Amino acid sequence: MAITTSTLFRAAAVAAVAAGLIFIGVQINHPHLNAASITSSDVVIRNSLKMLMAALALAGITGVYLLQVTKIGKLGLVGYLVFAAGYLSMLGTEYVAALVLPSIAHTSTAYVNDVIAAATNAPVTGDIGQMRFAILFTGLTYIAGGVLFAIALFRVNVLARWASALLAVGTLSAIGAGIVPQYERLFAIPTGLALVGLGYSLWRAQSGRPASAPLPDAVVAHPDAAAAA
Repeated sequence: MAITTSTLFRAAAVAAVAAGLIFIGVQINHPHLNAASITSSDVVIRNSLKMLMAALALAGITGVYLLQVTKIGKLGLVGYLVFAAGYLSMLGTEYVAALVLPSIAHTSTAYVNDVIAAATNAPVTGDIGQMRFAILFTGLTYIAGGVLFAIALFRVNVLARWASALLAVGTLSAIGAGIVPQYERLFAIPTGLALVGLGYSLWRAQSGRPASAPLPDAVVAHPDAAAAA
């Protein structure tokens, strides 16, 4: 199958939709987190899926940005870069949650509980080192980048505006997880739906467009001759 720009945009659309569905799905009946539960297969699978979600979301928002790169301006660029940094950082923190914390939960129980407490805005009693900064960086870039990127998307009005507005609401509402932690799982739903909406809109944007033709083999093999011609 030839790789075209349309193919890549559709792949980014699928990634965004998948990321949104995973983000919502892992919240359903999520067990309470502590040093005991984080070693369970249920939580390990959920955290592994969150890693996958972060990678898919990064691919999805990259496609969304590139579709309108000439229109979205500096605000869109800043929003995309900060939002992307948030998902990259989230990928790292979820890697620790899925693969590192379970392996030390029995030997460093207090540390694991403190890392979980920091991630869920609960009081931290011990020193968790640079994990505190990593968790804070993830939260700030996710919220600030999501809101800025959503505003830029809403302004250019290329993809579904309702999804852009929902992205702003969803990422900003993550602040509420620290205010009402008993409802923290609900705050992921708007962002998940926004990713699904943006992905679907990105897919629809490719419908009716002629697929970009790949470069002929002769041009690839003899670029100087093609340029001369």
